[in-house]
Amino acid sequence: MIKEIVIRTSNQQQIIDITSKVEHIIKSLDIDEGVCFIYNPHTTAALFINEGADPSVCKDILDKLNFLIDPNDKYKHLEGNSHAHIKSVVIGNSLTIFIKDGNLVLGRWQSIYFFEGDGPRERTIFIKVLKG
Repeated sequence: MIKEIVIRTSNQQQIIDITSKVEHIIKSLDIDEGVCFIYNPHTTAALFINEGADPSVCKDILDKLNFLIDPNDKYKHLEGNSHAHIKSVVIGNSLTIFIKDGNLVLGRWQSIYFFEGDGPRERTIFIKVLKG
């Protein structure tokens, strides 16, 4: 069974912690061991895992992405969101996380994040869990 998480973004670019939403799905499926696949089907959004203890890390990530991939650069794509397409490619659109003892196997400080590059929008993320 494939589960969905709906995310409503409020800014053109933002990073949202979705760890608790994914954990809720894992708990609802009562899976002791397995693999969780998280997939983002949007070309101007992405998924990543990084530190969740200090919110300034996400601010630093967004600032550095904008420095490296300038939203105001002269792109050929006419919609004005080429920077978001490029950031999506650099960050990636899927994650694989093990499940052990009914919990996601994340490091002590790790959280799961959704990156929005062309908001505000409503986005749907897909979750597939395999028992194992």
